[in-house]
Amino acid sequence: MTTTAYEVLYEQGQHPVKAWTRGVSFDDNSKQQLLNIAKMPFIHKWIAAMPDVHLGKGATIGSVIPTIGAVIPAAVGVDLGCGMMAVKTSLTAEQLPDSLSALRSEIEKRVPHGLVFNRGQRDTGSWGEPSEAIMQAWLPLNDGFEHLCEKYPRFKNTNNIKHLGTLGTGNHFIEVCLDEANAVWVMLHSGSRGVGNRIGTHFIELAKKDMERWFINLPDKDLAYIPEGTEHFKDYLEAVSWAQDFAMTNRVVMMNNTLQALRDVLKIPFEAHLEAVNCHHNYVSREHHYDKNVIVTRKGAVSAKLGEMGIIPGSMGAKSFIVRGLGNEESFCSCSHGAGRVMSRTEAKKRVSLAEHIIATAGVECRKDESVIDETPSAYKPIEAVMAAQADLVEIVHTLKQVLCVKG
Repeated sequence: MTTTAYEVLYEQGQHPVKAWTRGVSFDDNSKQQLLNIAKMPFIHKWIAAMPDVHLGKGATIGSVIPTIGAVIPAAVGVDLGCGMMAVKTSLTAEQLPDSLSALRSEIEKRVPHGLVFNRGQRDTGSWGEPSEAIMQAWLPLNDGFEHLCEKYPRFKNTNNIKHLGTLGTGNHFIEVCLDEANAVWVMLHSGSRGVGNRIGTHFIELAKKDMERWFINLPDKDLAYIPEGTEHFKDYLEAVSWAQDFAMTNRVVMMNNTLQALRDVLKIPFEAHLEAVNCHHNYVSREHHYDKNVIVTRKGAVSAKLGEMGIIPGSMGAKSFIVRGLGNEESFCSCSHGAGRVMSRTEAKKRVSLAEHIIATAGVECRKDESVIDETPSAYKPIEAVMAAQADLVEIVHTLKQVLCVKG
């Protein structure tokens, strides 16, 4: 008898949910949210839930939603194009200094991060005056942005250029890691920042208004959708595509600045193009699955086509993995985007002490204050269990352990 690597959720008269969650926590609220999405009539075949699955707004984080004829903006979310980038360098662990404090300070100086306003001054997580390098990186994005703003002027007054090459807050990070052979990697996680948030939020609200105007009842108002063939559908996909390009450029600029910080502090020549990955995990993609052209929405999930490289990070005290896709069609060629939360941010701050956080991040040069406890390792699922649950989706190519972590 053949056993599957996934569990199946199903309610009469709707599409099933295939969940790669064996051996990891999978709470009832997340299950119900997935079942609500599965009620939508335009789902193609089934919904795939990744092992890092947890409750999100509108759609479950760690879900893969294939649709025909419609798209759900809240299923993509507001951090459009959020994703990962990792670069392997020619450096080895022995070439790093005993203390990485100066390196962390230099990275934090070169990459704006966090969100702090000081008495009406600029957000310290953005650029005051973007440099010539930032302006050059913006150039390929400019025409598309101007086109979007012609129809949606509210996108204009956002932190767009000033956020290009900046980290953000929450679970976004920059890390220096060592792999199984003690090679040094730089890995980072961020998305489309303020402008992507504005775009995502705007189209979620437009979809909700359309549902009201058309008297469409939904199992959850956040599942408001935009039907194909409507004006908003074309505009939304165009805007998301632009935001995804912004997010990818954002990661490239941050990576360049982080590598320059590494060069300035170490004063050792090295190469950093040996192996690189740059992948989204909050995005929309047109793909072909089970004989149909479909729109695949991945919210907290990574494309894992056969041979495709991806990144699955753990928490700020755990391992991360560079993976190669196995092209499993039942997951619509997808895998998890990380470990997945088991505690909300509020819950983590209540349950985890600063002393516990310091122990959990031992050996990592990072912030060890109360403001980052919501990102502490115990707030996340064990990454080893997450990887075991998706052994039929990806194979591990490199195992990374961070030695430095910059948080937003």
